[in-house]
Amino acid sequence: MSNPKSDKRFIYQEFGNDHSAALERPTPELPPNQQNVRIQATRSGRKGKTVTVITGFQAKPETLTALLKQLKTQCGAGGTVKENEIEIQGDHKQKILEILVKLGYKAKISGG
Repeated sequence: MSNPKSDKRFIYQEFGNDHSAALERPTPELPPNQQNVRIQATRSGRKGKTVTVITGFQAKPETLTALLKQLKTQCGAGGTVKENEIEIQGDHKQKILEILVKLGYKAKISGG
C-alpha cells in the first residue's frame, strides 16, 4: 500500500515552490519604429484558405492581442496570434501594410 501523501513529498527542493517565473523568457518590448515587420499571404497547410501572416514582432502578447483586435476590425476578418505572429483570414496585404505604417511600424510585403 502506498501513502497518497508520499507521492507529493519532495526530498530536496531549491528556490521555493514556483518554477514558472524562472523558466519564462522576457520578451523585449521595442517601440514600433524599431520593429521590422513582414507581411505575407500564404495558403500552405491551411487547406487552400488564404491567410495573411505578419511576422517579426518583438512585443508582449498583450500588445499583439490589442493590435490583432484593431487589424481584425479594420479588415473585417477573423484572426489569431500564434507564436509572436499575427494571422488574419483572407488576403489583406495592402490594407494591413497601410495600417501598420500609420501606426509607426517598419512594414514590408514579402513573398509573391
